[in-house]
Amino acid sequence: AGKRAAADIAAAIGEGDTAARLRLEANRLQENLDARFWLEDLGTYAIALDGEKRPCAIRTSNAGHVLFCEVADPRKAARVGRDFMTQDLFSGWGVRTVATDASRYNPMSYHNGTVWPHDCSIVAAGLARYGMSEEAGRIFTALFQAACHFPHFRLPELFCGFRRHAGEGPVAYPSACTPQAWASSSVFLLLQAVLCIDIDARSGSLSVGTPYLPDWLENVTVQGLAVGESRATLHFHRGDDGVEVGISDVEGDLRLVRT
Repeated sequence: AGKRAAADIAAAIGEGDTAARLRLEANRLQENLDARFWLEDLGTYAIALDGEKRPCAIRTSNAGHVLFCEVADPRKAARVGRDFMTQDLFSGWGVRTVATDASRYNPMSYHNGTVWPHDCSIVAAGLARYGMSEEAGRIFTALFQAACHFPHFRLPELFCGFRRHAGEGPVAYPSACTPQAWASSSVFLLLQAVLCIDIDARSGSLSVGTPYLPDWLENVTVQGLAVGESRATLHFHRGDDGVEVGISDVEGDLRLVRT
């Protein structure tokens, strides 16, 4: 994804040869990723290769980063998305870093079973990029409800990965940083995921796909959204036939595109 983004920059400044080389390198990386990291039996991408270049057969939230970078085959992405919604990975409060069936799973371990809001937002954004906005909405809902149990409605750096039980809140991680910058930023990426917003400042376009609002959220207004030198306010309303999108307060040359 980084090489493809750099290729776009190179093309924009007239470095065509560099852009072509970067795109070729990106394609090779994607092919190698798919060939070496895909776990057919588990329906997910391996977190690493061991010392003998064998994929580590473990289900983790890191596979969501492959979706976020849009380098997964769509059929495989769908399998990864379904896997995230199983009880092994989805605690009810978010996506665990490691699935409960892993030998190293520990709901109180810093990296081996806890729930990280910023990591969950990357997973949700990856799901939305492959059309799984409802699954992204489940993560969005879970983290919103988790935030309601923390002081000042503030998402912490991480919390424990215990399964959600009725009448109980998420179990806090004792040494979690709060506030934490990347936990705070997760709110905006989660909103972008469920609202299916994509910004292209170069072309001055603001694209909205098929937004999803959960049952508890009827309206969302995004004020003063910047697109290059332009600004606008977006309105989302959940109706009987899906989510309606409106735009107002447009400043500058800005196009709203429905995709």
